[in-house]
Amino acid sequence: MGRIGAPELILILAIALVIFGPSKLPEIGRSLGKALGEFRSQANKVTEELKDDSSSDNEENNK
Repeated sequence: MGRIGAPELILILAIALVIFGPSKLPEIGRSLGKALGEFRSQANKVTEELKDDSSSDNEENNK
């Protein structure tokens, strides 16, 4: 299973257009974008917390 290429993406968008109609697609795109942005934000927070915990553990072990 590889990456989604241009033909696959066009097919997915065409199916979405048929199912949801042209008036709903912008709304769906906005909500999907917000959800992905929130997910990325939370993932970055978790990564930063793990880095902070790791560096504080390393500082304690070096004492």
